[in-house]
Amino acid sequence: MTILAIDAGTTGVTCLIVDERGVILGKAYREFEQHFPQPGWVEHDPEQIWVAVLKAAKHAMGFVGGQAPTAIGITNQRETVVLWDRETLAAPRRAIVWQDRRGAALVDELRAAGHEDMIRAKTGLGLDPYFSSSKLLWIARNEPEIWSGVVTGQTLVGTVDSYLVARLSGGKSHITDASNASRTQLMNIDSGHWDSELLEIFGVPENALPRIVPNYGHLADTDPLQFHGISAPITGMAGDQQAALFGQAGFDEGDNKCTYGTGAFILHNTGDKRVASQHGLLTTVAWQTPEGKITYALEGSVFVAGSAVQWLRDGLGVIESAIDVNHLAESVPDSGGVVFVPALTGLGAPEWDPSARGSIFGITRGTTKAHLARATLEALAFQVRGVVDAIAQDTGSGLKSLRVDGGAAASDLLMQTQADCLQIPVTRGINLAATGMGAAMLAGLGAEVWKSLDELRNVFAVERVFQPAKFDEERYLKFKKAIELTRLFK
Repeated sequence: MTILAIDAGTTGVTCLIVDERGVILGKAYREFEQHFPQPGWVEHDPEQIWVAVLKAAKHAMGFVGGQAPTAIGITNQRETVVLWDRETLAAPRRAIVWQDRRGAALVDELRAAGHEDMIRAKTGLGLDPYFSSSKLLWIARNEPEIWSGVVTGQTLVGTVDSYLVARLSGGKSHITDASNASRTQLMNIDSGHWDSELLEIFGVPENALPRIVPNYGHLADTDPLQFHGISAPITGMAGDQQAALFGQAGFDEGDNKCTYGTGAFILHNTGDKRVASQHGLLTTVAWQTPEGKITYALEGSVFVAGSAVQWLRDGLGVIESAIDVNHLAESVPDSGGVVFVPALTGLGAPEWDPSARGSIFGITRGTTKAHLARATLEALAFQVRGVVDAIAQDTGSGLKSLRVDGGAAASDLLMQTQADCLQIPVTRGINLAATGMGAAMLAGLGAEVWKSLDELRNVFAVERVFQPAKFDEERYLKFKKAIELTRLFK
């Protein structure tokens, strides 16, 4: 009995084969191309995402002799919008990625019209080009020939999870789960349904949108003609950050996690209560049961984390591979006074400034690339600190610990820095691919491989706990000052 977890991330697709003990039997990864048509614009070719899924899934299943999975789980980059033809499944344009900022002017227009308070009340999300809604409005305004297909119903709209289900099912299913739907800014997070007033404001016809389903249960079926001859149920779906919280067994109110991927995303489980943030956080659906019960979370989204390391590698040539940043940073005792604000695609929580640009302060003749590497890792930890502080302000209590996952969580230096600046223990699981594991756990629950959340608690295993050491608070205060200064230059 095996579960195939498809983790369609921002830069590539990871597929896991997981057994009923929660052990990963096979893993495969395929990258796809990133497109940057203009400054601030980020796009993906949906067909390349699908091909990456096909290749990664085939490779992963090779570890178990090509055995067809019992069930399939899907997790995905959120907010990214995909359009595809109802019949051919071909995309009329590239997907607009969550990082894309082209909708900033439209967001300003809606804010000036006085819509933000109502939108936040219904969705838990403030106005920002991060969310799917403004991306769809941009297409409607700027590409009317494509949008006409959406209006007539020939072209369907969804996030990456919806697109993958369409491809896996041969177009038979057009669905999205509650967690992904909550990030479009088109769903009322109290009712769990598309909201007519929001759809009117953003100009999105409801008949083009997917049906909203729970996060686990029998959700759809694959078409063997489209997917390696496999006929299997899709029984779990969630946005990547909600899946990571689930994958770290963050089932209870007060549980939290941080995933260090392309960005850094902190989720804090608030149970069946939606907490309205007063400090720049998002209120979001964590997951919904087949019975309709919704678990909510507070979320802080840091737009640039691992992508800052990629920029050191690809943009500056400071390192040859991402893993080199750790060795380089460890070669110096501190950052030498260098402070890096990695606002390479604007600032997310808690500042929410899409126009902010990155900056580096404190450079001297003695500054080396090692100091810049160290300042980069510190910046990741300090950005997370800003979100954790906001959670404490919104909930009235500080976090007691933080569970971590994602590629950058493998860095001992980063994790120790995180524990130090938060002054709480940081717990790193054995499996850093918590997004994929969360998809597998949801799918297993939906297929009754596991009968309850209590059974799933045993799947999460701890690799190391980083205990906080003495921390010089002045380092963090300098970073906060640098953020203020960098927001002056736009």
